[in-house]
Amino acid sequence: QVQLVESGGGLVQAGGSLRLSCTASRSISSFNAMSWYRQAPGKQRELVATATSGGNTNYADSVKGRFTISRDNAKSTVYLQMDSLKSEDTAVYYCRTIFEARLYWGRGTQVTVSS
Repeated sequence: QVQLVESGGGLVQAGGSLRLSCTASRSISSFNAMSWYRQAPGKQRELVATATSGGNTNYADSVKGRFTISRDNAKSTVYLQMDSLKSEDTAVYYCRTIFEARLYWGRGTQVTVSS
């Protein structure tokens, strides 16, 4: 079993920054990939960024150059640094991982960007 807890969301003006955190209930060093997803009202959940245990990262085109995902295995935490935020980044952000063939999601953290 794995519990994922997100934090760091909030209200920010366009152009501002936020850093989201996702802390796992066990060591993440054995998690091959940890990802951030988001879901805006009335839209499907979409992949934002992924960080693998090997150090590779991938981003949605819409956030490339503005968001940075990173992992801290010692703290069992994955981060999403979000800069130059836009109103279209408003969504609930979720952390996701797969461990022992099971999919785990956090409960999400709300990010609201005012224009």
